Amino acid sequence: MSLLFQWMEELEQKKSEEPSDLRYQIQWKKNEPMSRHTTFRIGGSAVLYAVCDSRESLVYLIRECSVKGFRYIVLGNGSNVLFSDEGFDGIVISTTGMNRVEITDTCITAEAGASLTAVSKSARDASLTGMEFANGIPGSIGGAVFMNAGAYDGEMKNIVTESTYLDTTDGRIYTITGEDHSFGYRESIYREHPEWIILSAKFSLVPGNKDEITAKMDDFMNRRVSKQPLEYPSAGSVFKRYPGRYTAQMIDESGLKGTSVGGAQVSEKHAGFIINTGGATSRDVTELIEKIQNTIYENYGIHIETELIRIP
Repeated sequence: MSLLFQWMEELEQKKSEEPSDLRYQIQWKKNEPMSRHTTFRIGGSAVLYAVCDSRESLVYLIRECSVKGFRYIVLGNGSNVLFSDEGFDGIVISTTGMNRVEITDTCITAEAGASLTAVSKSARDASLTGMEFANGIPGSIGGAVFMNAGAYDGEMKNIVTESTYLDTTDGRIYTITGEDHSFGYRESIYREHPEWIILSAKFSLVPGNKDEITAKMDDFMNRRVSKQPLEYPSAGSVFKRYPGRYTAQMIDESGLKGTSVGGAQVSEKHAGFIINTGGATSRDVTELIEKIQNTIYENYGIHIETELIRIP
Protein backbone atom coordinates (compact mmCIF):
# COMPACT_ATOMS: atom_id res chain seq x y z
CA MET A 1 0.00 0.00 0.00
CA SER A 2 2.80 2.39 0.84
CA LEU A 3 4.14 2.00 -2.70
CA LEU A 4 0.73 2.88 -4.14
CA PHE A 5 0.40 5.95 -1.94
CA GLN A 6 3.95 7.05 -2.74
CA TRP A 7 3.25 6.68 -6.45
CA MET A 8 0.01 8.68 -6.13
CA GLU A 9 1.88 11.48 -4.36
CA GLU A 10 4.49 11.51 -7.12
CA LEU A 11 1.76 11.94 -9.75
CA GLU A 12 0.09 14.66 -7.69
CA GLN A 13 3.40 16.47 -7.56
CA LYS A 14 3.71 16.24 -11.34
CA LYS A 15 0.20 17.64 -11.68
CA SER A 16 1.10 20.67 -9.57
CA GLU A 17 4.32 21.21 -11.53
CA GLU A 18 2.73 20.66 -14.97
CA PRO A 19 -0.98 21.52 -14.57
CA SER A 20 -1.54 21.76 -18.33
CA ASP A 21 -0.31 18.21 -18.97
CA LEU A 22 -3.42 16.11 -19.65
CA ARG A 23 -1.69 12.97 -18.40
CA TYR A 24 -1.92 14.20 -14.82
CA GLN A 25 -5.58 15.24 -14.81
CA ILE A 26 -6.44 12.72 -12.11
CA GLN A 27 -8.42 13.05 -8.90
CA TRP A 28 -7.41 10.70 -6.09
CA LYS A 29 -9.00 9.21 -2.99
CA LYS A 30 -7.46 6.79 -0.50
CA ASN A 31 -9.35 3.84 0.96
CA GLU A 32 -12.51 4.77 -0.89
CA PRO A 33 -15.66 2.64 -0.30
CA MET A 34 -16.93 1.19 -3.56
CA SER A 35 -20.46 1.35 -2.15
CA ARG A 36 -20.28 5.05 -3.05
CA HIS A 37 -19.57 4.33 -6.70
CA THR A 38 -21.90 1.47 -7.63
CA THR A 39 -25.64 1.53 -8.18
CA PHE A 40 -25.95 -1.46 -5.84
CA ARG A 41 -24.43 0.65 -3.04
CA ILE A 42 -22.38 -2.38 -2.04
CA GLY A 43 -18.63 -2.97 -1.76
CA GLY A 44 -15.65 -2.55 0.50
CA SER A 45 -12.89 0.02 0.06
CA ALA A 46 -10.37 0.27 -2.75
CA VAL A 47 -6.84 1.14 -1.70
CA LEU A 48 -6.88 3.93 -4.27
CA TYR A 49 -9.71 5.42 -6.32
CA ALA A 50 -8.67 7.53 -9.30
CA VAL A 51 -10.97 9.62 -11.51
CA CYS A 52 -9.42 10.35 -14.90
CA ASP A 53 -10.55 13.61 -16.50
CA SER A 54 -9.12 12.93 -19.95
CA ARG A 55 -8.25 10.11 -22.32
CA GLU A 56 -4.60 11.01 -21.90
CA SER A 57 -4.72 10.58 -18.13
CA LEU A 58 -6.53 7.24 -18.40
CA VAL A 59 -4.08 5.84 -20.93
CA TYR A 60 -1.11 7.14 -18.96
CA LEU A 61 -2.39 5.72 -15.68
CA ILE A 62 -3.09 2.27 -17.12
CA ARG A 63 0.29 2.14 -18.81
CA GLU A 64 2.00 3.09 -15.56
CA CYS A 65 0.03 0.47 -13.62
CA SER A 66 1.06 -2.17 -16.15
CA VAL A 67 4.73 -1.21 -15.96
CA LYS A 68 4.78 -1.12 -12.17
CA GLY A 69 2.67 -4.23 -11.73
CA PHE A 70 -0.08 -2.56 -9.72
CA ARG A 71 -3.46 -4.27 -9.67
CA TYR A 72 -6.18 -2.11 -11.22
CA ILE A 73 -9.65 -2.19 -12.70
CA VAL A 74 -11.44 0.37 -14.88
CA LEU A 75 -14.93 1.35 -13.72
CA GLY A 76 -17.64 3.36 -15.47
CA ASN A 77 -20.87 4.21 -13.68
CA GLY A 78 -20.76 1.03 -11.61
CA SER A 79 -24.25 0.02 -12.73
CA ASN A 80 -23.69 -3.66 -13.46
CA VAL A 81 -21.00 -4.66 -10.98
CA LEU A 82 -20.75 -6.20 -7.54
CA PHE A 83 -17.60 -5.47 -5.53
CA SER A 84 -16.43 -7.78 -2.79
CA ASP A 85 -17.18 -6.86 0.82
CA GLU A 86 -13.42 -7.03 1.40
CA GLY A 87 -12.86 -4.25 -1.12
CA PHE A 88 -10.29 -4.01 -3.88
CA ASP A 89 -6.59 -4.43 -3.15
CA GLY A 90 -5.39 -2.05 -5.82
CA ILE A 91 -6.53 0.94 -7.87
CA VAL A 92 -10.05 1.48 -9.15
CA ILE A 93 -9.77 3.80 -12.15
CA SER A 94 -12.99 5.68 -12.88
CA THR A 95 -13.82 7.03 -16.33
CA THR A 96 -16.60 9.31 -15.05
CA GLY A 97 -14.46 12.39 -15.74
CA MET A 98 -14.24 11.39 -19.41
CA ASN A 99 -17.70 12.53 -20.45
CA ARG A 100 -17.24 14.67 -23.54
CA VAL A 101 -19.82 14.41 -26.32
CA GLU A 102 -19.51 15.73 -29.88
CA ILE A 103 -22.21 15.86 -32.55
CA THR A 104 -21.40 16.11 -36.25
CA ASP A 105 -24.36 15.93 -38.61
CA THR A 106 -26.06 12.63 -37.67
CA CYS A 107 -23.11 11.15 -35.78
CA ILE A 108 -22.43 11.36 -32.06
CA THR A 109 -19.03 10.61 -30.57
CA ALA A 110 -18.92 10.12 -26.81
CA GLU A 111 -16.14 9.31 -24.39
CA ALA A 112 -16.36 6.11 -22.39
CA GLY A 113 -17.37 7.76 -19.13
CA ALA A 114 -20.30 9.73 -20.56
CA SER A 115 -23.68 8.81 -19.11
CA LEU A 116 -25.78 6.76 -21.51
CA THR A 117 -28.87 8.71 -20.51
CA ALA A 118 -27.07 12.04 -20.99
CA VAL A 119 -25.93 11.05 -24.49
CA SER A 120 -29.46 9.95 -25.42
CA LYS A 121 -30.70 13.38 -24.32
CA SER A 122 -28.00 15.05 -26.42
CA ALA A 123 -29.31 13.09 -29.39
CA ARG A 124 -32.84 14.26 -28.62
CA ASP A 125 -31.73 17.88 -28.36
CA ALA A 126 -30.10 17.54 -31.78
CA SER A 127 -33.33 16.00 -33.16
CA LEU A 128 -31.61 12.68 -33.84
CA THR A 129 -33.56 9.46 -33.42
CA GLY A 130 -32.37 5.93 -32.73
CA MET A 131 -31.09 6.27 -29.19
CA GLU A 132 -34.38 6.71 -27.30
CA PHE A 133 -34.09 3.23 -25.78
CA ALA A 134 -31.02 4.32 -23.81
CA ASN A 135 -32.86 6.93 -21.77
CA GLY A 136 -32.93 5.72 -18.18
CA ILE A 137 -30.28 3.01 -18.53
CA PRO A 138 -27.93 3.92 -15.66
CA GLY A 139 -24.65 2.93 -17.30
CA SER A 140 -21.82 4.70 -19.09
CA ILE A 141 -20.99 4.56 -22.80
CA GLY A 142 -18.05 2.25 -22.18
CA GLY A 143 -20.12 -0.19 -20.17
CA ALA A 144 -22.98 -0.03 -22.67
CA VAL A 145 -20.72 -0.94 -25.59
CA PHE A 146 -18.99 -3.63 -23.53
CA MET A 147 -22.34 -5.26 -22.63
CA ASN A 148 -24.26 -4.36 -25.80
CA ALA A 149 -26.81 -2.68 -23.59
CA GLY A 150 -30.36 -2.58 -24.82
CA ALA A 151 -33.98 -2.10 -23.86
CA TYR A 152 -37.40 -2.02 -25.47
CA ASP A 153 -36.90 -1.53 -29.21
CA GLY A 154 -33.14 -0.96 -29.39
CA GLU A 155 -29.63 -1.97 -28.45
CA MET A 156 -26.13 -0.66 -28.96
CA LYS A 157 -25.34 -2.88 -31.91
CA ASN A 158 -27.96 -1.01 -33.96
CA ILE A 159 -26.26 2.36 -33.61
CA VAL A 160 -22.53 1.83 -32.85
CA THR A 161 -20.41 2.32 -35.95
CA GLU A 162 -16.99 2.69 -34.37
CA SER A 163 -15.18 2.46 -31.06
CA THR A 164 -11.64 3.09 -29.87
CA TYR A 165 -9.80 1.18 -27.20
CA LEU A 166 -6.48 0.86 -25.43
CA ASP A 167 -4.85 -2.55 -25.75
CA THR A 168 -3.15 -2.95 -22.38
CA THR A 169 -0.89 -5.71 -23.71
CA ASP A 170 1.04 -3.33 -25.97
CA GLY A 171 -0.12 0.10 -24.75
CA ARG A 172 -1.41 1.14 -28.18
CA ILE A 173 -4.78 2.59 -29.21
CA TYR A 174 -6.91 0.88 -31.87
CA THR A 175 -10.26 1.35 -33.59
CA ILE A 176 -13.00 -1.21 -34.28
CA THR A 177 -15.70 -0.62 -36.89
CA GLY A 178 -19.04 -2.16 -37.76
CA GLU A 179 -19.50 -5.91 -37.46
CA ASP A 180 -16.05 -6.34 -35.96
CA HIS A 181 -17.69 -5.48 -32.62
CA SER A 182 -19.23 -8.99 -32.67
CA PHE A 183 -22.29 -7.77 -30.84
CA GLY A 184 -24.69 -10.36 -29.44
CA TYR A 185 -27.10 -10.59 -26.54
CA ARG A 186 -25.22 -8.81 -23.73
CA GLU A 187 -22.03 -9.62 -25.61
CA SER A 188 -19.36 -7.86 -27.64
CA ILE A 189 -15.80 -8.47 -28.69
CA TYR A 190 -14.76 -6.51 -25.60
CA ARG A 191 -16.14 -9.22 -23.32
CA GLU A 192 -13.79 -11.63 -25.10
CA HIS A 193 -10.86 -9.24 -24.57
CA PRO A 194 -10.87 -7.83 -21.03
CA GLU A 195 -7.39 -6.46 -21.76
CA TRP A 196 -9.00 -3.94 -24.13
CA ILE A 197 -10.20 -0.74 -22.43
CA ILE A 198 -12.88 1.24 -24.28
CA LEU A 199 -12.04 4.93 -24.69
CA SER A 200 -14.89 6.22 -26.86
CA ALA A 201 -17.63 5.23 -29.28
CA LYS A 202 -19.31 6.72 -32.33
CA PHE A 203 -23.02 6.35 -33.05
CA SER A 204 -24.89 6.80 -36.31
CA LEU A 205 -28.43 8.13 -35.92
CA VAL A 206 -31.03 9.61 -38.26
CA PRO A 207 -32.84 12.95 -38.29
CA GLY A 208 -36.16 12.94 -36.46
CA ASN A 209 -38.86 15.08 -34.92
CA LYS A 210 -37.78 16.33 -31.51
CA ASP A 211 -41.29 16.20 -30.05
CA GLU A 212 -41.76 12.61 -31.21
CA ILE A 213 -38.35 11.64 -29.85
CA THR A 214 -39.18 13.24 -26.52
CA ALA A 215 -42.53 11.45 -26.34
CA LYS A 216 -40.88 8.10 -27.01
CA MET A 217 -38.22 8.69 -24.34
CA ASP A 218 -40.88 9.73 -21.85
CA ASP A 219 -42.89 6.60 -22.63
CA PHE A 220 -39.88 4.36 -22.04
CA MET A 221 -39.09 6.14 -18.78
CA ASN A 222 -42.67 5.82 -17.56
CA ARG A 223 -42.54 2.10 -18.29
CA ARG A 224 -39.33 1.79 -16.26
CA VAL A 225 -40.82 3.64 -13.32
CA SER A 226 -43.98 1.54 -13.34
CA LYS A 227 -42.30 -1.85 -13.78
CA GLN A 228 -38.86 -1.58 -12.16
CA PRO A 229 -37.89 -1.03 -8.49
CA LEU A 230 -36.04 2.22 -9.16
CA GLU A 231 -36.65 3.37 -5.59
CA TYR A 232 -34.05 0.86 -4.33
CA PRO A 233 -30.35 0.45 -5.11
CA SER A 234 -29.80 -2.38 -7.58
CA ALA A 235 -27.68 -3.44 -10.51
CA GLY A 236 -30.61 -3.67 -12.87
CA SER A 237 -31.67 -7.02 -14.26
CA VAL A 238 -29.39 -9.60 -12.65
CA PHE A 239 -29.93 -12.53 -15.01
CA LYS A 240 -29.63 -13.02 -18.75
CA ARG A 241 -32.62 -14.17 -20.75
CA TYR A 242 -32.74 -17.89 -21.34
CA PRO A 243 -33.56 -18.78 -24.97
CA GLY A 244 -37.30 -19.16 -25.33
CA ARG A 245 -37.97 -18.24 -21.70
CA TYR A 246 -38.57 -15.12 -19.63
CA THR A 247 -36.20 -15.44 -16.67
CA ALA A 248 -38.15 -13.04 -14.47
CA GLN A 249 -41.33 -15.04 -15.13
CA MET A 250 -39.63 -18.29 -14.06
CA ILE A 251 -38.40 -16.61 -10.87
CA ASP A 252 -41.90 -15.29 -10.20
CA GLU A 253 -43.58 -18.65 -10.89
CA SER A 254 -41.11 -20.29 -8.51
CA GLY A 255 -42.46 -18.14 -5.69
CA LEU A 256 -39.19 -16.28 -5.19
CA LYS A 257 -40.50 -12.71 -5.27
CA GLY A 258 -39.72 -11.09 -1.93
CA THR A 259 -37.18 -13.77 -0.97
CA SER A 260 -34.36 -12.23 1.06
CA VAL A 261 -30.87 -13.01 2.23
CA GLY A 262 -29.79 -10.34 4.67
CA GLY A 263 -30.40 -6.97 3.04
CA ALA A 264 -30.65 -8.43 -0.48
CA GLN A 265 -34.13 -9.18 -1.79
CA VAL A 266 -35.79 -10.39 -4.98
CA SER A 267 -37.88 -7.38 -5.93
CA GLU A 268 -41.62 -7.82 -5.48
CA LYS A 269 -42.09 -5.36 -8.34
CA HIS A 270 -39.86 -7.11 -10.90
CA ALA A 271 -38.54 -10.60 -10.19
CA GLY A 272 -35.49 -10.07 -12.42
CA PHE A 273 -34.11 -7.46 -10.02
CA ILE A 274 -32.26 -8.03 -6.76
CA ILE A 275 -32.51 -4.92 -4.61
CA ASN A 276 -30.56 -3.61 -1.66
CA THR A 277 -33.22 -2.97 0.97
CA GLY A 278 -30.58 -1.56 3.33
CA GLY A 279 -27.19 -2.79 4.43
CA ALA A 280 -26.96 -5.61 1.89
CA THR A 281 -23.53 -7.16 1.46
CA SER A 282 -21.88 -8.77 -1.51
CA ARG A 283 -22.20 -12.09 0.26
CA ASP A 284 -25.96 -11.54 0.70
CA VAL A 285 -26.37 -10.92 -3.03
CA THR A 286 -24.19 -13.89 -3.99
CA GLU A 287 -26.11 -16.28 -1.73
CA LEU A 288 -29.43 -15.01 -3.06
CA ILE A 289 -28.27 -15.44 -6.67
CA GLU A 290 -27.21 -19.02 -5.93
CA LYS A 291 -30.55 -19.72 -4.25
CA ILE A 292 -32.43 -18.42 -7.31
CA GLN A 293 -30.26 -20.41 -9.73
CA ASN A 294 -30.67 -23.61 -7.72
CA THR A 295 -34.44 -23.18 -7.51
CA ILE A 296 -34.81 -22.51 -11.23
CA TYR A 297 -32.68 -25.56 -12.01
CA GLU A 298 -34.78 -27.74 -9.73
CA ASN A 299 -38.03 -26.47 -11.25
CA TYR A 300 -37.10 -26.19 -14.92
CA GLY A 301 -33.81 -28.03 -15.44
CA ILE A 302 -32.32 -24.75 -16.62
CA HIS A 303 -29.19 -22.94 -15.46
CA ILE A 304 -29.67 -19.18 -15.69
CA GLU A 305 -26.59 -17.00 -16.07
CA THR A 306 -25.99 -13.59 -14.55
CA GLU A 307 -25.38 -10.32 -16.35
CA LEU A 308 -23.78 -9.00 -13.17
CA ILE A 309 -19.99 -8.64 -13.17
CA ARG A 310 -18.47 -9.65 -9.84
CA ILE A 311 -15.20 -8.07 -8.79
CA PRO A 312 -13.32 -10.02 -6.12
